[in-house]
Amino acid sequence: RKKGIRVRALVRDPEKARKMLGSDVEIVAADITQPATLLPEMFRGVTGVICATSCKVVPKEGDTPDRKKYYQGVKFYDPTIQGDTPEMVDYRGLAHLVDAAKDALPGAATAPKTAGPGPGEGGGSSEDAPLHLAGGSGSGGVASRLEWGALDDVVMGGVSSSGVKQAERTSGEEDAALVFEGVVRTENNGGFASMRTKNLDPPVDLSAYNGLVMRVKGNGMRFKFLVRTDAGFDTVAYSTSFDTKDQEWHDIALPFDGFTPVFRAQTLDRKDAEPLDPSTIVSLQIMLSKFEYDGDLNPSFVPGPFSLPIESIKAVSAMETDTKGNCPKFIYVSSAGVTRPDRPGIDVTKEPPAVGMNDALGGILTYKLKGEDYLRSSGLPFTIVRPCALTEEPEGADLVVEQGDAMVGKISREDVAELCCSLLDSPQCVGTTFEVKSTVPFSETFEGPGEAKAGVDRDWDAILAGLRKGVTGKTVGGVYTADRPEEDFAAETQA
Repeated sequence: RKKGIRVRALVRDPEKARKMLGSDVEIVAADITQPATLLPEMFRGVTGVICATSCKVVPKEGDTPDRKKYYQGVKFYDPTIQGDTPEMVDYRGLAHLVDAAKDALPGAATAPKTAGPGPGEGGGSSEDAPLHLAGGSGSGGVASRLEWGALDDVVMGGVSSSGVKQAERTSGEEDAALVFEGVVRTENNGGFASMRTKNLDPPVDLSAYNGLVMRVKGNGMRFKFLVRTDAGFDTVAYSTSFDTKDQEWHDIALPFDGFTPVFRAQTLDRKDAEPLDPSTIVSLQIMLSKFEYDGDLNPSFVPGPFSLPIESIKAVSAMETDTKGNCPKFIYVSSAGVTRPDRPGIDVTKEPPAVGMNDALGGILTYKLKGEDYLRSSGLPFTIVRPCALTEEPEGADLVVEQGDAMVGKISREDVAELCCSLLDSPQCVGTTFEVKSTVPFSETFEGPGEAKAGVDRDWDAILAGLRKGVTGKTVGGVYTADRPEEDFAAETQA
Protein backbone atom coordinates (compact mmCIF):
# COMPACT_ATOMS: atom_id res chain seq x y z
CA ARG A 1 0.00 0.00 0.00
CA LYS A 2 2.89 2.38 0.71
CA LYS A 3 3.97 1.87 -2.89
CA GLY A 4 0.47 2.66 -4.10
CA ILE A 5 -0.11 -0.92 -5.21
CA ARG A 6 -3.59 -2.32 -4.85
CA VAL A 7 -3.61 -5.17 -2.30
CA ARG A 8 -6.02 -8.09 -2.07
CA ALA A 9 -5.72 -10.25 1.07
CA LEU A 10 -6.90 -13.87 1.06
CA VAL A 11 -7.86 -14.75 4.64
CA ARG A 12 -9.85 -17.24 6.70
CA ASP A 13 -11.44 -14.66 9.02
CA PRO A 14 -12.47 -11.47 7.19
CA GLU A 15 -13.62 -9.66 10.33
CA LYS A 16 -10.33 -10.23 12.11
CA ALA A 17 -8.38 -9.35 8.97
CA ARG A 18 -10.24 -6.06 8.55
CA LYS A 19 -9.24 -5.01 12.08
CA MET A 20 -5.61 -5.92 11.39
CA LEU A 21 -5.23 -4.60 7.85
CA GLY A 22 -7.50 -1.57 7.72
CA SER A 23 -10.18 -0.45 5.32
CA ASP A 24 -8.05 0.16 2.22
CA VAL A 25 -7.22 -3.52 1.59
CA GLU A 26 -9.55 -5.70 -0.45
CA ILE A 27 -10.35 -8.84 1.55
CA VAL A 28 -11.57 -12.18 0.21
CA ALA A 29 -12.39 -15.21 2.35
CA ALA A 30 -10.89 -18.60 1.52
CA ASP A 31 -8.97 -21.48 3.09
CA ILE A 32 -5.88 -22.84 1.38
CA THR A 33 -6.50 -26.26 2.95
CA GLN A 34 -9.77 -26.35 0.98
CA PRO A 35 -8.92 -25.94 -2.72
CA ALA A 36 -12.59 -25.52 -3.69
CA THR A 37 -12.59 -22.16 -1.87
CA LEU A 38 -9.77 -20.76 -4.06
CA LEU A 39 -12.04 -19.34 -6.74
CA PRO A 40 -10.69 -18.02 -10.06
CA GLU A 41 -12.22 -14.57 -9.50
CA MET A 42 -10.08 -14.14 -6.38
CA PHE A 43 -7.03 -14.05 -8.65
CA ARG A 44 -8.52 -11.80 -11.31
CA GLY A 45 -6.22 -8.84 -11.89
CA VAL A 46 -3.53 -10.28 -9.58
CA THR A 47 0.01 -9.91 -10.93
CA GLY A 48 1.93 -11.34 -7.98
CA VAL A 49 1.36 -13.43 -4.83
CA ILE A 50 3.08 -13.09 -1.47
CA CYS A 51 2.29 -16.16 0.64
CA ALA A 52 2.84 -15.86 4.40
CA THR A 53 0.60 -18.71 5.53
CA SER A 54 1.56 -21.10 8.31
CA CYS A 55 -0.05 -23.49 10.73
CA LYS A 56 -0.88 -22.07 14.15
CA VAL A 57 1.78 -22.49 16.85
CA VAL A 58 0.80 -21.57 20.42
CA PRO A 59 2.42 -21.80 23.87
CA LYS A 60 1.24 -24.90 25.73
CA GLU A 61 0.57 -22.75 28.79
CA GLY A 62 -1.82 -20.56 26.78
CA ASP A 63 -1.51 -17.09 25.32
CA THR A 64 -3.11 -13.67 25.60
CA PRO A 65 -6.10 -12.90 23.33
CA ASP A 66 -3.82 -10.93 21.00
CA ARG A 67 -1.14 -13.69 21.08
CA LYS A 68 1.58 -11.50 22.58
CA LYS A 69 3.62 -14.46 23.85
CA TYR A 70 3.87 -15.99 20.39
CA TYR A 71 4.34 -12.81 18.38
CA GLN A 72 7.18 -11.34 20.48
CA GLY A 73 9.52 -14.02 19.08
CA VAL A 74 12.43 -13.69 21.53
CA LYS A 75 11.47 -15.37 24.82
CA PHE A 76 10.90 -19.14 24.45
CA TYR A 77 7.58 -20.71 25.39
CA ASP A 78 7.08 -24.49 25.06
CA PRO A 79 5.01 -24.68 21.85
CA THR A 80 2.33 -26.90 20.38
CA ILE A 81 0.32 -26.97 17.14
CA GLN A 82 -3.29 -25.80 17.31
CA GLY A 83 -5.79 -26.54 14.54
CA ASP A 84 -4.73 -27.74 11.09
CA THR A 85 -1.51 -29.74 10.89
CA PRO A 86 1.72 -28.58 9.19
CA GLU A 87 1.09 -31.15 6.47
CA MET A 88 -2.32 -29.61 5.68
CA VAL A 89 -1.19 -25.97 5.78
CA ASP A 90 2.52 -25.75 5.00
CA TYR A 91 2.58 -28.43 2.31
CA ARG A 92 -0.83 -29.32 0.91
CA GLY A 93 -2.30 -25.87 1.49
CA LEU A 94 0.64 -24.17 -0.19
CA ALA A 95 0.36 -26.62 -3.10
CA HIS A 96 -3.32 -25.70 -3.52
CA LEU A 97 -2.44 -22.00 -3.62
CA VAL A 98 0.40 -22.56 -6.08
CA ASP A 99 -1.90 -24.51 -8.39
CA ALA A 100 -4.54 -21.77 -8.26
CA ALA A 101 -1.92 -19.10 -8.94
CA LYS A 102 -0.47 -21.03 -11.88
CA ASP A 103 -3.80 -20.86 -13.63
CA ALA A 104 -4.25 -17.15 -12.96
CA LEU A 105 -1.01 -15.18 -12.88
CA PRO A 106 -0.27 -13.35 -16.16
CA GLY A 107 2.47 -15.06 -18.13
CA ALA A 108 3.00 -17.69 -15.46
CA ALA A 109 1.28 -20.68 -17.02
CA THR A 110 1.73 -20.14 -20.75
CA ALA A 111 4.54 -19.25 -23.09
CA PRO A 112 4.27 -16.02 -25.11
CA LYS A 113 1.83 -16.25 -27.98
CA THR A 114 2.82 -15.94 -31.60
CA ALA A 115 0.54 -13.55 -33.43
CA GLY A 116 -0.61 -13.48 -36.98
CA PRO A 117 -1.12 -10.27 -38.95
CA GLY A 118 -2.81 -7.50 -36.97
CA PRO A 119 -5.84 -5.70 -38.41
CA GLY A 120 -4.66 -3.13 -40.91
CA GLU A 121 -1.07 -4.30 -40.52
CA GLY A 122 1.30 -6.45 -42.51
CA GLY A 123 2.13 -10.05 -41.77
CA GLY A 124 4.55 -11.43 -39.23
CA SER A 125 4.26 -12.05 -35.52
CA SER A 126 3.46 -9.34 -33.00
CA GLU A 127 6.68 -10.23 -31.19
CA ASP A 128 8.59 -9.17 -34.32
CA ALA A 129 6.37 -6.20 -35.14
CA PRO A 130 4.24 -4.85 -32.26
CA LEU A 131 0.88 -3.39 -33.27
CA HIS A 132 1.03 0.36 -32.63
CA LEU A 133 -2.10 2.03 -31.34
CA ALA A 134 -0.44 5.41 -30.85
CA GLY A 135 3.00 6.76 -31.71
CA GLY A 136 5.84 4.59 -32.93
CA SER A 137 5.27 3.36 -36.46
CA GLY A 138 1.52 3.68 -36.05
CA SER A 139 0.88 6.60 -38.39
CA GLY A 140 -1.38 4.27 -40.33
CA GLY A 141 -3.31 1.08 -39.64
CA VAL A 142 -5.17 0.89 -36.31
CA ALA A 143 -3.60 4.07 -34.91
CA SER A 144 -5.11 6.13 -37.72
CA ARG A 145 -8.57 4.81 -36.79
CA LEU A 146 -8.37 5.93 -33.16
CA GLU A 147 -10.06 9.27 -32.56
CA TRP A 148 -9.29 10.43 -29.00
CA GLY A 149 -11.41 12.92 -27.13
CA ALA A 150 -12.04 14.18 -23.59
CA LEU A 151 -14.60 12.52 -21.31
CA ASP A 152 -14.69 14.14 -17.86
CA ASP A 153 -16.80 14.19 -14.71
CA VAL A 154 -19.07 16.86 -16.22
CA VAL A 155 -21.21 13.91 -17.36
CA MET A 156 -22.15 13.45 -13.67
CA GLY A 157 -22.19 17.10 -12.59
CA GLY A 158 -18.48 17.63 -11.93
CA VAL A 159 -16.34 20.54 -13.11
CA SER A 160 -13.09 18.86 -14.23
CA SER A 161 -11.82 19.51 -17.73
CA SER A 162 -9.24 17.90 -19.97
CA GLY A 163 -8.10 17.57 -23.54
CA VAL A 164 -5.97 15.50 -25.86
CA LYS A 165 -3.54 17.05 -28.26
CA GLN A 166 -1.43 15.56 -30.98
CA ALA A 167 2.16 16.54 -30.24
CA GLU A 168 4.63 17.48 -32.93
CA ARG A 169 7.21 14.75 -33.46
CA THR A 170 10.81 15.87 -33.70
CA SER A 171 14.08 14.00 -33.94
CA GLY A 172 14.38 13.95 -30.14
CA GLU A 173 14.86 10.63 -28.43
CA GLU A 174 11.75 11.02 -26.25
CA ASP A 175 8.85 12.66 -28.12
CA ALA A 176 5.19 12.56 -27.17
CA ALA A 177 2.72 11.46 -29.81
CA LEU A 178 -0.22 12.43 -27.57
CA VAL A 179 -0.54 14.63 -24.51
CA PHE A 180 -3.42 14.06 -22.08
CA GLU A 181 -3.73 17.16 -19.92
CA GLY A 182 -6.23 19.18 -17.95
CA VAL A 183 -7.46 20.04 -14.46
CA VAL A 184 -9.18 17.59 -12.11
CA ARG A 185 -11.46 19.15 -9.50
CA THR A 186 -13.48 17.43 -6.81
CA GLU A 187 -16.41 19.83 -6.42
CA ASN A 188 -19.96 18.55 -6.97
CA ASN A 189 -18.88 14.97 -6.16
CA GLY A 190 -16.65 14.92 -9.21
CA GLY A 191 -13.01 13.95 -9.44
CA PHE A 192 -12.01 12.44 -12.77
CA ALA A 193 -10.83 13.32 -16.24
CA SER A 194 -10.23 10.94 -19.10
CA MET A 195 -9.35 10.56 -22.76
CA ARG A 196 -11.43 8.01 -24.65
CA THR A 197 -11.57 6.89 -28.26
CA LYS A 198 -14.66 6.86 -30.38
CA ASN A 199 -15.97 3.35 -30.94
CA LEU A 200 -14.13 1.30 -33.52
CA ASP A 201 -16.30 -0.27 -36.19
CA PRO A 202 -15.34 -2.97 -36.90
CA PRO A 203 -13.72 -3.78 -33.51
CA VAL A 204 -9.97 -4.41 -33.32
CA ASP A 205 -8.87 -8.01 -32.80
CA LEU A 206 -5.96 -8.11 -30.31
CA SER A 207 -6.35 -11.79 -29.40
CA ALA A 208 -2.93 -12.57 -30.87
CA TYR A 209 -1.27 -10.34 -28.28
CA ASN A 210 -0.60 -10.74 -24.56
CA GLY A 211 -1.17 -7.14 -23.59
CA LEU A 212 -0.29 -3.49 -24.12
CA VAL A 213 2.84 -1.48 -23.39
CA MET A 214 2.71 2.30 -23.02
CA ARG A 215 5.63 4.69 -22.90
CA VAL A 216 4.74 7.78 -20.86
CA LYS A 217 6.30 10.69 -19.03
CA GLY A 218 4.67 10.40 -15.63
CA ASN A 219 3.67 12.83 -12.92
CA GLY A 220 3.87 10.49 -9.92
CA MET A 221 0.14 9.73 -9.92
CA ARG A 222 -1.88 6.59 -10.58
CA PHE A 223 -4.01 6.36 -13.73
CA LYS A 224 -6.42 3.79 -15.12
CA PHE A 225 -6.42 2.18 -18.55
CA LEU A 226 -9.82 0.88 -19.66
CA VAL A 227 -10.90 -1.09 -22.70
CA ARG A 228 -14.43 -1.92 -23.83
CA THR A 229 -15.76 -4.77 -25.91
CA ASP A 230 -19.30 -3.35 -26.12
CA ALA A 231 -20.33 -0.37 -28.24
CA GLY A 232 -22.62 1.02 -25.54
CA PHE A 233 -21.60 4.32 -23.97
CA ASP A 234 -22.21 3.44 -20.30
CA THR A 235 -21.45 -0.27 -20.18
CA VAL A 236 -19.03 -2.78 -18.67
CA ALA A 237 -15.36 -1.84 -19.09
CA TYR A 238 -12.18 -3.75 -18.33
CA SER A 239 -9.78 -1.75 -16.20
CA THR A 240 -6.27 -1.89 -14.81
CA SER A 241 -4.40 0.75 -12.81
CA PHE A 242 -0.85 1.90 -13.44
CA ASP A 243 1.54 4.08 -11.46
CA THR A 244 3.76 6.69 -13.07
CA LYS A 245 7.19 8.04 -12.17
CA ASP A 246 7.35 11.78 -11.70
CA GLN A 247 8.96 13.51 -14.69
CA GLU A 248 10.49 10.30 -16.03
CA TRP A 249 9.92 8.53 -19.32
CA HIS A 250 9.23 4.87 -18.64
CA ASP A 251 7.36 1.84 -19.96
CA ILE A 252 4.08 0.60 -18.47
CA ALA A 253 3.14 -3.05 -19.05
CA LEU A 254 -0.58 -3.83 -19.11
CA PRO A 255 -1.09 -7.60 -19.57
CA PHE A 256 -4.61 -8.48 -20.68
CA ASP A 257 -4.84 -11.00 -17.85
CA GLY A 258 -4.60 -8.07 -15.44
CA PHE A 259 -7.72 -6.25 -16.65
CA THR A 260 -10.73 -6.50 -14.29
CA PRO A 261 -14.37 -6.04 -15.37
CA VAL A 262 -15.89 -2.91 -13.80
CA PHE A 263 -19.03 -0.84 -14.06
CA ARG A 264 -18.76 2.75 -12.84
CA ALA A 265 -15.64 1.85 -10.79
CA GLN A 266 -17.31 -1.14 -9.11
CA THR A 267 -15.63 -4.47 -9.79
CA LEU A 268 -17.82 -7.27 -11.15
CA ASP A 269 -17.85 -10.98 -10.31
CA ARG A 270 -17.65 -13.72 -12.92
CA LYS A 271 -21.43 -14.18 -12.74
CA ASP A 272 -21.88 -10.57 -13.87
CA ALA A 273 -19.13 -10.30 -16.49
CA GLU A 274 -16.86 -12.63 -18.43
CA PRO A 275 -13.08 -12.08 -18.47
CA LEU A 276 -11.73 -9.71 -21.10
CA ASP A 277 -11.94 -11.03 -24.65
CA PRO A 278 -9.29 -9.04 -26.56
CA SER A 279 -10.63 -10.20 -29.91
CA THR A 280 -13.31 -7.48 -29.96
CA ILE A 281 -11.82 -4.22 -28.68
CA VAL A 282 -14.28 -1.39 -29.33
CA SER A 283 -12.69 1.53 -27.45
CA LEU A 284 -9.77 2.58 -25.26
CA GLN A 285 -9.72 5.04 -22.36
CA ILE A 286 -7.09 6.54 -20.04
CA MET A 287 -8.35 8.12 -16.82
CA LEU A 288 -7.05 10.10 -13.85
CA SER A 289 -9.53 9.63 -11.00
CA LYS A 290 -9.88 10.42 -7.33
CA PHE A 291 -11.28 6.90 -6.93
CA GLU A 292 -9.81 3.46 -7.38
CA TYR A 293 -12.43 0.68 -7.24
CA ASP A 294 -15.31 -0.25 -4.93
CA GLY A 295 -15.14 3.07 -3.08
CA ASP A 296 -11.39 3.01 -2.41
CA LEU A 297 -9.49 6.25 -2.99
CA ASN A 298 -6.57 6.63 -5.37
CA PRO A 299 -3.63 6.84 -2.92
CA SER A 300 -1.52 9.12 -5.16
CA PHE A 301 -4.27 11.40 -6.50
CA VAL A 302 -3.76 15.17 -6.20
CA PRO A 303 -6.44 17.53 -7.54
CA GLY A 304 -5.40 20.29 -9.89
CA PRO A 305 -3.55 20.57 -13.19
CA PHE A 306 -1.98 17.45 -14.70
CA SER A 307 -0.22 16.34 -17.85
CA LEU A 308 0.58 12.88 -19.20
CA PRO A 309 2.70 12.86 -22.37
CA ILE A 310 2.39 9.54 -24.23
CA GLU A 311 5.07 8.47 -26.69
CA SER A 312 3.47 5.19 -27.72
CA ILE A 313 0.83 2.57 -27.01
CA LYS A 314 1.40 -0.82 -28.60
CA ALA A 315 0.02 -4.34 -28.42
CA VAL A 316 2.76 -6.90 -27.85
CA SER A 317 3.12 -10.64 -27.53
CA ALA A 318 5.97 -10.93 -25.01
CA MET A 319 5.43 -8.29 -22.31
CA GLU A 320 8.19 -5.81 -23.13
CA THR A 321 8.88 -3.89 -19.94
CA ASP A 322 11.86 -3.01 -17.79
CA THR A 323 9.92 -3.33 -14.55
CA LYS A 324 7.81 -6.47 -14.13
CA GLY A 325 8.33 -8.86 -17.01
CA ASN A 326 10.95 -11.14 -15.43
CA CYS A 327 10.28 -10.53 -11.74
CA PRO A 328 9.06 -13.09 -9.18
CA LYS A 329 5.33 -13.84 -9.44
CA PHE A 330 5.10 -15.99 -6.29
CA ILE A 331 6.99 -15.13 -3.10
CA TYR A 332 6.80 -17.64 -0.27
CA VAL A 333 7.72 -16.81 3.33
CA SER A 334 9.10 -20.10 4.66
CA SER A 335 11.47 -20.42 7.63
CA ALA A 336 15.15 -20.68 8.40
CA GLY A 337 15.98 -24.20 9.57
CA VAL A 338 13.78 -26.20 7.21
CA THR A 339 16.66 -28.36 5.97
CA ARG A 340 18.29 -28.96 9.36
CA PRO A 341 16.27 -31.68 11.15
CA ASP A 342 17.91 -34.47 9.13
CA ARG A 343 21.27 -32.81 8.45
CA PRO A 344 24.22 -35.05 9.42
CA GLY A 345 26.24 -33.95 12.43
CA ILE A 346 24.02 -31.04 13.43
CA ASP A 347 23.95 -29.97 17.11
CA VAL A 348 20.30 -29.20 17.80
CA THR A 349 21.20 -27.40 21.05
CA LYS A 350 22.75 -24.63 18.96
CA GLU A 351 19.84 -24.43 16.55
CA PRO A 352 16.45 -22.70 16.76
CA PRO A 353 14.06 -24.67 19.02
CA ALA A 354 11.90 -25.80 16.09
CA VAL A 355 14.80 -27.88 14.72
CA GLY A 356 14.96 -30.08 17.82
CA MET A 357 11.19 -30.06 18.22
CA ASN A 358 10.36 -30.75 14.56
CA ASP A 359 8.77 -34.16 15.20
CA ALA A 360 6.90 -32.95 18.29
CA LEU A 361 5.47 -30.09 16.19
CA GLY A 362 4.08 -32.41 13.53
CA GLY A 363 7.07 -32.10 11.19
CA ILE A 364 6.57 -28.36 10.80
CA LEU A 365 9.96 -27.76 9.15
CA THR A 366 9.78 -30.94 7.10
CA TYR A 367 6.46 -29.89 5.56
CA LYS A 368 7.61 -26.34 4.96
CA LEU A 369 10.49 -27.81 2.94
CA LYS A 370 8.06 -30.04 1.01
CA GLY A 371 6.03 -26.92 0.26
CA GLU A 372 9.15 -25.14 -0.97
CA ASP A 373 9.98 -28.05 -3.26
CA TYR A 374 6.45 -28.01 -4.69
CA LEU A 375 6.79 -24.32 -5.52
CA ARG A 376 10.28 -24.83 -6.99
CA SER A 377 8.91 -27.49 -9.36
CA SER A 378 5.78 -25.54 -10.33
CA GLY A 379 7.22 -23.52 -13.20
CA LEU A 380 6.17 -20.25 -11.55
CA PRO A 381 8.79 -17.47 -11.31
CA PHE A 382 9.35 -17.71 -7.53
CA THR A 383 11.45 -16.47 -4.64
CA ILE A 384 11.56 -18.27 -1.28
CA VAL A 385 12.38 -16.20 1.81
CA ARG A 386 13.50 -17.98 4.97
CA PRO A 387 13.40 -15.50 7.86
CA CYS A 388 14.94 -16.26 11.23
CA ALA A 389 12.88 -15.81 14.42
CA LEU A 390 10.11 -13.27 13.77
CA THR A 391 9.68 -10.43 16.26
CA GLU A 392 7.37 -7.46 16.84
CA GLU A 393 10.30 -5.03 16.86
CA PRO A 394 10.05 -2.01 14.53
CA GLU A 395 11.44 -2.11 11.02
CA GLY A 396 14.68 -0.45 10.02
CA ALA A 397 17.45 -2.69 11.37
CA ASP A 398 20.40 -3.54 9.14
CA LEU A 399 19.75 -6.83 7.37
CA VAL A 400 21.94 -9.63 6.05
CA VAL A 401 21.04 -12.48 3.71
CA GLU A 402 22.74 -15.84 3.25
CA GLN A 403 22.15 -19.09 1.42
CA GLY A 404 22.64 -22.65 2.62
CA ASP A 405 20.30 -22.59 5.65
CA ALA A 406 22.85 -22.11 8.40
CA MET A 407 21.68 -18.73 9.72
CA VAL A 408 20.51 -18.07 13.30
CA GLY A 409 19.07 -14.80 14.54
CA LYS A 410 15.94 -12.66 14.56
CA ILE A 411 14.14 -10.21 12.28
CA SER A 412 11.13 -7.93 12.52
CA ARG A 413 7.95 -8.95 10.73
CA GLU A 414 7.82 -5.43 9.30
CA ASP A 415 11.26 -5.87 7.76
CA VAL A 416 10.18 -9.19 6.19
CA ALA A 417 7.09 -7.50 4.75
CA GLU A 418 9.18 -4.71 3.21
CA LEU A 419 11.58 -7.28 1.78
CA CYS A 420 8.76 -9.27 0.18
CA CYS A 421 7.32 -6.16 -1.46
CA SER A 422 10.75 -5.26 -2.85
CA LEU A 423 11.09 -8.75 -4.36
CA LEU A 424 8.16 -8.05 -6.68
CA ASP A 425 10.51 -5.68 -8.51
CA SER A 426 13.68 -7.81 -8.27
CA PRO A 427 14.27 -9.89 -11.42
CA GLN A 428 17.68 -10.99 -10.12
CA CYS A 429 15.94 -12.94 -7.34
CA VAL A 430 13.79 -15.20 -9.53
CA GLY A 431 14.51 -18.84 -8.68
CA THR A 432 16.41 -18.09 -5.46
CA THR A 433 16.01 -19.32 -1.89
CA PHE A 434 17.70 -17.44 0.93
CA GLU A 435 17.73 -16.77 4.67
CA VAL A 436 17.50 -13.31 6.23
CA LYS A 437 18.03 -11.77 9.66
CA SER A 438 18.86 -8.44 11.27
CA THR A 439 22.31 -7.67 12.64
CA VAL A 440 20.81 -7.02 16.09
CA PRO A 441 21.60 -9.93 18.48
CA PHE A 442 18.92 -11.66 20.56
CA SER A 443 20.38 -10.07 23.70
CA GLU A 444 19.52 -6.58 22.44
CA THR A 445 16.12 -5.03 21.81
CA PHE A 446 15.86 -3.02 18.61
CA GLU A 447 13.97 0.21 19.28
CA GLY A 448 14.13 1.62 15.76
CA PRO A 449 16.67 3.00 13.29
CA GLY A 450 17.00 6.39 14.99
CA GLU A 451 16.80 9.83 13.47
CA ALA A 452 19.93 9.34 11.36
CA LYS A 453 18.29 6.53 9.36
CA ALA A 454 14.60 7.36 9.72
CA GLY A 455 12.88 7.41 6.36
CA VAL A 456 15.97 6.21 4.44
CA ASP A 457 15.15 3.71 1.72
CA ARG A 458 17.12 0.47 1.71
CA ASP A 459 19.34 -0.42 -1.22
CA TRP A 460 17.71 -3.78 -1.88
CA ASP A 461 19.86 -4.42 -4.93
CA ALA A 462 22.95 -4.27 -2.71
CA ILE A 463 21.41 -6.37 0.07
CA LEU A 464 20.28 -9.08 -2.34
CA ALA A 465 23.36 -9.03 -4.57
CA GLY A 466 25.09 -12.32 -5.28
CA LEU A 467 22.17 -14.69 -4.68
CA ARG A 468 22.48 -17.91 -6.67
CA LYS A 469 19.67 -19.92 -8.19
CA GLY A 470 19.26 -23.54 -7.13
CA VAL A 471 20.78 -23.19 -3.65
CA THR A 472 18.58 -24.88 -1.03
CA GLY A 473 20.91 -26.06 1.73
CA LYS A 474 19.39 -29.55 1.58
CA THR A 475 21.19 -32.81 2.27
CA VAL A 476 21.73 -34.86 -0.90
CA GLY A 477 23.03 -38.41 -0.71
CA GLY A 478 23.81 -37.95 2.97
CA VAL A 479 25.93 -34.84 2.32
CA TYR A 480 25.02 -31.24 3.21
CA THR A 481 25.06 -29.11 0.04
CA ALA A 482 25.70 -25.84 1.96
CA ASP A 483 25.64 -22.82 -0.38
CA ARG A 484 26.15 -24.79 -3.59
CA PRO A 485 23.35 -25.19 -6.14
CA GLU A 486 21.91 -28.69 -5.96
CA GLU A 487 22.58 -29.41 -9.64
CA ASP A 488 26.23 -28.37 -9.33
CA PHE A 489 26.61 -30.47 -6.20
CA ALA A 490 25.07 -33.51 -7.89
CA ALA A 491 27.39 -33.09 -10.87
CA GLU A 492 30.44 -32.84 -8.59
CA THR A 493 29.33 -35.94 -6.66
CA GLN A 494 28.88 -37.99 -9.83
CA ALA A 495 32.26 -36.85 -11.15
